[in-house]
Amino acid sequence: MADSLLFNPRTYDPAHFDPETRRLLRATVDWFEDRGKRRLIEDYRSRAWLGDFLAFAAKERLFATFLTPSSAGELDDQRWDTARIAALNEIFGFYGLDYWYAWQVTILGLGPVWQSDNAAARARAAQLLSQGEVFAFGLSEKAHGADIYSTDMLLTPDGDGGFRATGSKYYIGNGNAAGLVSVFGRRTDIEGPDGYVFFAADSRDPAYHLVKNVVDSSKYVSEFRLEDYPVSPDDVLHTGRAAFDAALNTVNVGKFNLCTASIGICEHAMYEAVTHAHQRILYGRPVTAFPHVRRELTDAYVRLVGMKLFSDRAVDYFRSASAEDRRYLLFNPMTKMKVTTEGEKVIDLMWDVIAAKGFEKDNYFAQAAVEIRGLPKLEGTVHVNLALILKFMRNHLLNPAEFAAVPTRLDAADDTFLFEQGPARGLGSVRFHDWRPAYDAYAGVPNVARFREQADALCEFVTTAAPDEEQSRDLDLLLAVGQLFALVVHGQLILEQARLTDLDEDVLDELFAVLVRDFSAYAVELHGKDSATVDQQRWALGAVRRPVVDEARSGRVWQRVEALSGTYEMAP
Repeated sequence: MADSLLFNPRTYDPAHFDPETRRLLRATVDWFEDRGKRRLIEDYRSRAWLGDFLAFAAKERLFATFLTPSSAGELDDQRWDTARIAALNEIFGFYGLDYWYAWQVTILGLGPVWQSDNAAARARAAQLLSQGEVFAFGLSEKAHGADIYSTDMLLTPDGDGGFRATGSKYYIGNGNAAGLVSVFGRRTDIEGPDGYVFFAADSRDPAYHLVKNVVDSSKYVSEFRLEDYPVSPDDVLHTGRAAFDAALNTVNVGKFNLCTASIGICEHAMYEAVTHAHQRILYGRPVTAFPHVRRELTDAYVRLVGMKLFSDRAVDYFRSASAEDRRYLLFNPMTKMKVTTEGEKVIDLMWDVIAAKGFEKDNYFAQAAVEIRGLPKLEGTVHVNLALILKFMRNHLLNPAEFAAVPTRLDAADDTFLFEQGPARGLGSVRFHDWRPAYDAYAGVPNVARFREQADALCEFVTTAAPDEEQSRDLDLLLAVGQLFALVVHGQLILEQARLTDLDEDVLDELFAVLVRDFSAYAVELHGKDSATVDQQRWALGAVRRPVVDEARSGRVWQRVEALSGTYEMAP
């Protein structure tokens, strides 16, 4: 029997979606399954461009259906629906990050367009999507990375209301084939933020020069250069501070997609790893008979379940966001940083078990072990996202506000606010609902209660031993604090989703045993920081806890893991 918590192509039936969404998701799975594992791996190894995949997506109008807001579309099924976008992310991750990447950077390229009031550009984007074109997001530069304050893409007014653009962009996915590239630059005649411009470029224009693919991969992560590129008024998406806001708000939308891609990678790898370990005989016994193997695979499984629970619940906050409810601004870097680094841990745990098998060229796992590393490093590093998460810590832990309960959001609705986010500032003033009731609801689960002790201790730390002004400039110390806070938020949304889905309490207890260990490890790390005060060191050691051990519970969860053996293998 298939595990209902994991995606399995053999049993996948997204019946919770409308008929057309359900058909497209299933058609995507079937397309990959029909191609088979050999072709999937060979295309990855040979770095083949994704022409056949994009042809399939164009034929099915996949991107056009999922990525056209209803206000810009012509068909009833077109909308920007984060729930079904997340479902497709997971499928693409399951089969290969190259496919997900072409889709992800299309999402980023569309962000400034759908936020724009430029009707001509919006109509052009909708038409290109209907034709099966991909998009690109021209933000980063070789010399500055994503430091958009320092952009060297220069726009000189042409005297007719337009500009001539000259400059280079770097790390730009789909830059080889994009029908529309949203490019960030600055005017030569206006200093400061009022001079920013977002404009639409076409990779087929003679003034657009493709330099190279900067990575050795099917992903085309381009360097391109514009030389005296003509930018008409119809190409201008945003000017001034609105262009800056559009850049950050686009990343808010696109950053979220990394979590579900990571989940898909881990799910495919887990089927391979558990099947191999369970079927391999060592010293007369299956490898899975060894206690350390069971522990590592069980930890991998519950971490993966936690990734899914957190991400699914975060979807609800994205879809329910408004100018008055910006809680998604915390849960977004959480999905980007916490979920993707959990994915790395899941792969590492399984790799310790299957060892050399993880390098074999005929397995998906070798691909997964490489691809899982990229996700925490896209749309900002772990450090950048942890620093962002810290901005919300005091309000989240100590200053809750009243909000109406957010339901599970699987309705066929357009998430219009994501393109109406407004000014990208004021993060320190964002308020949150009380995190404690989510924990209180599971106070009877031993390791939830144990972790709750640590969460309460963190509140004490923030109140009595928080970093002083000098320490607040020590990012090394602050990042350790950020990891502790991230665990509390991670646990909160896991518990909310567990309640909504009636999760097996054995699985939840086993998962929180892992989180208790994680919190203790980060507390010890904080204790060892060079600038940690005596009070902070004392607090850190006092926050260390031992998980509640229950061999019968662990045995029952192991049975779920063991049952994954042989339940899915991609056709040759």
